[in-house]
Amino acid sequence: MVAYGEGISSFVFVLSGRTMIFILHRKIYEVPHDKKKQYIFVTNHISWLDAAILVKAYRQPFRPLGKVEMSKIPVFGFIYRNAIVSVDRSSAANRSQSIRTLKSIISKGISVMVFPEGTFNLTHQPLKEFYDGAFRVAIETQTPVKPVLFLDAYSRMHYSSIFTLNPGRSRIVYLDEIPVEGLTLSDVSTLKEKVKSIMESRLIGYNAAWINPDTIQ
Repeated sequence: MVAYGEGISSFVFVLSGRTMIFILHRKIYEVPHDKKKQYIFVTNHISWLDAAILVKAYRQPFRPLGKVEMSKIPVFGFIYRNAIVSVDRSSAANRSQSIRTLKSIISKGISVMVFPEGTFNLTHQPLKEFYDGAFRVAIETQTPVKPVLFLDAYSRMHYSSIFTLNPGRSRIVYLDEIPVEGLTLSDVSTLKEKVKSIMESRLIGYNAAWINPDTIQ
């Protein structure tokens, strides 16, 4: 597939006092992207590196949400705490609070970013099952959903350890937005599965490294 546009920028990650790892970020826009428009960004979650990639992926006002446990990870916890609104999913009350947080951010005219899988995808399928939260908020606030793929985080840093960091490319793919005008809360599951299907199809199309063809359902 021919991309509409591309952007390239370098990223230097400090691994220790004497070691630096060079990662080249490349943005791929499958359709024109309006940075002035408000979105619910949804992104696949496959690596400890995802939190650091966020800084390069989104060049517009946005607030990402992520699980509170990640803030406790050495080195990446610091990045996480300074980049992400932490959400505790340990109870229904805390999950409800995360929905209210999302709505509050949207009401201020700021986009939000959610990892709808919640935790790392360890299945070797394109994606895990999605939580409802991002799609419920999209419908309730009438904010379009914008899928974004992190294609190479798994290869740059395997989820098994933060010490697997290695140099190379990091592709970030912006897909077409998915409108929610006219949808109601009864459409949450349909919207969720539509977004998941589109993201899965493109991850397979880009030959994402973690996908085992034998596990694709």
